[in-house]
Amino acid sequence: MAPQRFREQFDQIQRSMPDVPLALGPDDSAEFVYEKGVILARDGEEARLVEDSVRAHFTEAPDLTPEHVRRASPETNRSGITRIRVGDPGQGDRRGDPAVANALRALRAPEGRAGRRLVSRNHVVSIAVNSCPGDEPVPAPRAQGTNPAPAEAGHDPDTAVGVLVIDNGLTHDYPAAGSLLAHVQGDLHGTETDSQGNLLQYIGHGTFIAGLVAAVAPNTDITVLSSLTDAGAILESEFGERLFDAVEQHGWPDIISLSAGTSNGRTDGLLGIDAFMTELRQQRTLLVAAAGNNASATPFWPAAYASLPDYHDAVLSVGALRGDGEHGACFSNHGAWVNAYAPGERLTSPLTGFDAPVPYVYQHSTYDDCRYGFTYACTCQSPQHTGVLSEEGDTVTPDQVTFEGLAQWSGTSFATPVVAGLIAAHMTAHKETDPRVARQQLLASNTEFAEVRGAHVPALRPATWRPVPGGQPPAGA
Repeated sequence: MAPQRFREQFDQIQRSMPDVPLALGPDDSAEFVYEKGVILARDGEEARLVEDSVRAHFTEAPDLTPEHVRRASPETNRSGITRIRVGDPGQGDRRGDPAVANALRALRAPEGRAGRRLVSRNHVVSIAVNSCPGDEPVPAPRAQGTNPAPAEAGHDPDTAVGVLVIDNGLTHDYPAAGSLLAHVQGDLHGTETDSQGNLLQYIGHGTFIAGLVAAVAPNTDITVLSSLTDAGAILESEFGERLFDAVEQHGWPDIISLSAGTSNGRTDGLLGIDAFMTELRQQRTLLVAAAGNNASATPFWPAAYASLPDYHDAVLSVGALRGDGEHGACFSNHGAWVNAYAPGERLTSPLTGFDAPVPYVYQHSTYDDCRYGFTYACTCQSPQHTGVLSEEGDTVTPDQVTFEGLAQWSGTSFATPVVAGLIAAHMTAHKETDPRVARQQLLASNTEFAEVRGAHVPALRPATWRPVPGGQPPAGA
């Protein structure tokens, strides 16, 4: 990722979490974002072991201070996770946190004896994965309609598939979008615009996703939650709680669509949602999760749970195809842990309702090359614009556009609800009541493939989706 682009997005998340000092990890790389001065451990005996081990290690080390080591949350939590303070979060900068790094080292021997992980950073889970979205939305003409277009199917309240979208909520005027969102409900964003009336960053993300599910699978009852309220981000320690809140309030649905996550440099999942994922295994719900926009083969969680034996039938990980549908999008994560790919570049869906136009000021700077070093035209290159966060002291007036309902947007965020909709549509068409069985049937019957970095991968393309112009892939991509 371009360093300037990452700094802008990191600063955006930090502003949305002003009371939570953040750092880049691991150490000074930009693989993920995490809370400074805090580590996570499982409640009970493990938390006590972690706290004692860190305190002992810090006491013995001449350059470390044990006085900060203490519990920072109740000893028992519904998510099964305890926050442990290990350092002063006000020290240092965003290029890493030595206190957290040393606390992790202190647990290496105990983890070796236990044969499993006992401690974790407190990662930021975000719809702007790695603090970097596929791109920003652009207005789309209402006359061209959505893409995918709404499938020709009815809605039957007795057989409708329940889809729970874990996201950042709905725009206040989403019902004005008409019949497409007639069977959508959920939380509203709350504050949607700044003092100048401009749409805030990521507002409309949940509405956009609901429109994609509804277009592909009209026989659905969709609930969109505002679980990710801080510019689409949340701390890992709180994420498990929000997931439990969702299913306790609305029940376990047929499908959960989740367009958020984080990498963590590991291959065994996120400690903060371990209890929720264990409970998910006991349910019939299918979690459809975005593979992330880092152009990386590193596992991205929760999507990468699909590659773990205990979860392969409970989780489906989704990567994004380029606008032509034949190759992977340049931003999409990839690898054996990604189950399938679906259109995710320049899809069209409602961003707001239609009761009034809404202005939007682009948040990001113009740059000439795709952030991943590719030489072909990519989502991150179109449209080019002058962003408000591009350079300190920049006097250029930033570009402003106006949305009147529909938008085009790109990212694995949007490939994910397309696949959730395809599974729901399969359930309706085949009278299949088990979403996990439908997952297996859909993948087994699929005969479509695409090329992603030289590999042929399953491609799930809705019948009503229309390809959009795109560049040519680089050699070997």
